[in-house]
Amino acid sequence: MQFDHENPVVKLCAEGMMAEAEENDAAKDLFEKAWVTASSDFEKFVAAHYMARHQQDKSENLKWNEISLMHAMAMGDDTVKPYYPSLYLNVGKSYEDLGDHAAAKKNYLLAKNYVAYLADDGYGRMIAAGIEAGISRCP
Repeated sequence: MQFDHENPVVKLCAEGMMAEAEENDAAKDLFEKAWVTASSDFEKFVAAHYMARHQQDKSENLKWNEISLMHAMAMGDDTVKPYYPSLYLNVGKSYEDLGDHAAAKKNYLLAKNYVAYLADDGYGRMIAAGIEAGISRCP
């Protein structure tokens, strides 16, 4: 899946990522604008992922991670499979943070099912290691 850098939601999320380094509130505002602007499952999956990153409340973090995963799944094509390990990892971590280790482990194991779709690079290895760490924390 190629991210179209001219897509307005992708642009807003990119601006938000740049703003994260400088001002958290500005970044959150850009991600909220991206969510409101999003109209396709692709755009909603991307925007919800960034919305989750800026939730202080653990339940809200879980909600946005699940929304992101739901919209990725709704895309219904193989191009999104490389993102499933990260998405399930995020959902698993949200459950773990809420103290629901059974749900966390279930999502970590689902993430592991998609590890083969990760690129063999630093990012892919980081996500795979995060999944294994999550599984080991939730016996």
